[in-house]
Amino acid sequence: MSASEQVFTNARLVLADEEVTGTVALRDGVIADISEGGARGEDFGGDYLIPGLIELHTDHLENHYAPRPGVVWGAIAAVQAHDAQVASSGITTVLDALRLGTDEQTDVDHADMRRLADAIEQAMADDRLRADHYIHLRCEVSSPDCLEGLELFKADPRVRLASLMDHAPGQRQFASLAEYAKYYQGKLKMPDDVFRAFCERRIAESQANAPRNRAAIAEVAKERGIVLASHDDATTGHVAEAVEQGISVAEFPTTLEAARASHGAGMAVLMGAPNIVRGGSHSGNVSARELAENGLLDILSSDYVPFSLMQAVFTLSDKVEAIKLPEAISLVTRRPAQAAGFDDRGEIAIGKRADLVRVRLHEGVPIVRAVYRQGQRVI
Repeated sequence: MSASEQVFTNARLVLADEEVTGTVALRDGVIADISEGGARGEDFGGDYLIPGLIELHTDHLENHYAPRPGVVWGAIAAVQAHDAQVASSGITTVLDALRLGTDEQTDVDHADMRRLADAIEQAMADDRLRADHYIHLRCEVSSPDCLEGLELFKADPRVRLASLMDHAPGQRQFASLAEYAKYYQGKLKMPDDVFRAFCERRIAESQANAPRNRAAIAEVAKERGIVLASHDDATTGHVAEAVEQGISVAEFPTTLEAARASHGAGMAVLMGAPNIVRGGSHSGNVSARELAENGLLDILSSDYVPFSLMQAVFTLSDKVEAIKLPEAISLVTRRPAQAAGFDDRGEIAIGKRADLVRVRLHEGVPIVRAVYRQGQRVI
């Protein structure tokens, strides 16, 4: 065996369409051979070997950068801490979500987002990181300064995806004002009169800014070849607007109606892995398991719990009879790779990058035992 070659044997290989016990050979960071059986190489003892997970939407980097109100951490250190968490969850490619559009509740601004993006670039150049990092711009289209933030990222080659969000009351995720009050009034500890003024201001900002910001961001995405995503679509009207704007990913549709319309329009429907693990949405929206049962689920995202991505695929294959493990794994590997334009990863196949995860399942909870990026063990 050459120094650049590695062989893993006696592994439960989760391939695109089947699960087999066999052997995988890696050469120069690429999968060189796949065979059933075999005895040569490192014995995996029957552990699963799956493709490295691909995460399109995680908000966790901002949490490491601003862990408490008024506290801002060093950008490079925050990126490294975030990277360690996602990589140890089996994620080998991640699109770090950075917010564009500020308001009075945010502790960070566009300069902070640019600082984090620069830290990602520097950390990748310094070989500090375990996972492969790109950028997802979370564009709060109701914000009056959303496009100002976008200007800081127009020339950034790591931007692969942009999502159009509107978290104003009466919109999309919070079409119900009662649900909006339950979430925000409790979170912000506002008395009723202050909360009413807050809602009125947010609604006015959405009406004034969202249409022009959506159109402008869609145009930039088209020019730059950035994948565009909608966010929290609730109606067929929202989906029709997304189609008109060239959107190809429907993030977290809140109703079965919107998910079905998005899927029918050829968009990849992305839902939260925590929704799968918990058995339902924390905000009362449509269940991701229900979408899976109806053949309407294409991609999973860890959203706010990085390890949920790995946990969700084993939960799905156990709880949804029609979904076997290879299909569940595709929701966090091959399909997000296709949606984000990565044609070199997301599958255990000859010629693909050797981004791999060794996993053992114990009492229904997966244990990540080793993670490889381009054949190098990083966990």
